[in-house]
Amino acid sequence: MASDPDAGERRTVSGLPLRAVYGPGDPPGLDPDRDLGAPGTFPFTRGVHPTMYAGRPWTMRQYAGFSSAAESNARYRYLLEQGTSGLSVAFDLPTQMGYDSSDPIAAGEVGKVGVPIDTVEDVRALFDGIPLDRVSTSMTINAPAALLLLMYEIAAEEQGVAPAALRGTIQNDVLKEYIARGTYIFPPAPSLRLIADTFAYCAERLPEFNTISISGYHMAEAGATPVQEVAFTLADGIAYVEAALSRGLDVDTVGRRLSFFFVARTSLLEEVAKFRAARRVWAGIMRDRFGATDARAMMLRFHTQTAGVQLTAQQPEVNLVRVTVQALAAVLGGTQSLHTNAFDEALALPTERSARLALRTQQVLTHETDLTATVDPFAGSYAVESMTADVVAAVEAELARIDAAGGAVAAIEDGYQKREIEQAAYDLARRIDAGDEVVVGVNRYQLDEEVQPQLQRVDERVRDEQIARTGAVLAARDDAAVAAALADVRSAAAGTENLLPPMREALRRRATLQEVCDVLRGEFGRHVPRETL
Repeated sequence: MASDPDAGERRTVSGLPLRAVYGPGDPPGLDPDRDLGAPGTFPFTRGVHPTMYAGRPWTMRQYAGFSSAAESNARYRYLLEQGTSGLSVAFDLPTQMGYDSSDPIAAGEVGKVGVPIDTVEDVRALFDGIPLDRVSTSMTINAPAALLLLMYEIAAEEQGVAPAALRGTIQNDVLKEYIARGTYIFPPAPSLRLIADTFAYCAERLPEFNTISISGYHMAEAGATPVQEVAFTLADGIAYVEAALSRGLDVDTVGRRLSFFFVARTSLLEEVAKFRAARRVWAGIMRDRFGATDARAMMLRFHTQTAGVQLTAQQPEVNLVRVTVQALAAVLGGTQSLHTNAFDEALALPTERSARLALRTQQVLTHETDLTATVDPFAGSYAVESMTADVVAAVEAELARIDAAGGAVAAIEDGYQKREIEQAAYDLARRIDAGDEVVVGVNRYQLDEEVQPQLQRVDERVRDEQIARTGAVLAARDDAAVAAALADVRSAAAGTENLLPPMREALRRRATLQEVCDVLRGEFGRHVPRETL
């Protein structure tokens, strides 16, 4: 917990007052019908489903991807055998930026932080032997999200699975890339067009697929406080809904397919309050600002990942404890799916053993505790209800500031969110350096000597092997058909038609990821951050 020595009281990570004792009357003015409701009813403070985990546990969705499609496929099969209930795909940096593995800019990065995807053949290999009509797949991809979704659709069709049977989520949240992460390609306006095109395309062809996962996780990893994480994420959500409505899409149709992605920190009580507050604020936004009438369109459904930024390279086994506490925060806060980080992730990609231990953490919480026996166990807690009300008020105040600045996109272009997150990260670093914020094993309880665990390593030959596989695909394709399909993509990008059908045809013809992205770069340009102008 953050502390403010001048104030003489403890404060939450967001800087909100944290009292030693709460009691009757806390929070003042709480209206149970208006502010809480029953589980599964507006404003969904107590959860988005009436029975929550008493009806069905959360989805255990372990994030993985490295080296090659074949090696990642082996890890997915292993995780499924070990009891994970959903796949979550990590892509390498060249893929995230729309480059093929053969491009010089990809040198040193192929397969390092995720799986490389150059063509549909890589997606086919990635999911070889995995029945895509029976597995829910989440893909952490943003700027080229539409292309990876289309590759997934094509691979599924070639596996014999109809698009309407596919379930999963694409992150597809490019606004947070401008704020906190940096894997953007195009400027905001054409990026929002691609996202709106994806909304419309999926409403027609992939009705069970979540078209966006609006992410606060990466902002939190960059240093955002819980209040900033929620406020900046919901502001991005508002921008995406506005973009969809400007295309004539129905708010209830769009709202039903929105999902969110948050972090879970070790500050358990504030995190529980954060999740409850996020549901309450978003439900009000969808009903009162946008006029949604379908309860499902007002629900804030979210995936959670435990806080990688809180994991330490020092005494890495202590991270097992941190991840357990973080997972508890996510579950007590009512997450719909959860990824638990491996204890060695501050040092390298997870090994098979550490990934299994991370999954076992969730399985212990599911089967060996009573967390799934009752809905919203913190309901009525003086402390948590008060903290929830504090987070709601702080988030609404931050949203009002962003609205006054012209909305999320205008604030991004001015650098507002980025500045605020950087300041929060700096303040936290100063508290850690001063010892006011204790990090076990780092600034207190250190060891003179440490034994490091065995680490996962990616073979440096992976890029050469990937280039060779892609080369074989290029040699076998019909180049004239690919050129014609790419010309159709260029024509669509210059006009106003939905980009996904012509991009699907180009990818089906085995155009590479970069070939399609280069066409879009030629029409849309590249985003240049303000501070580099």
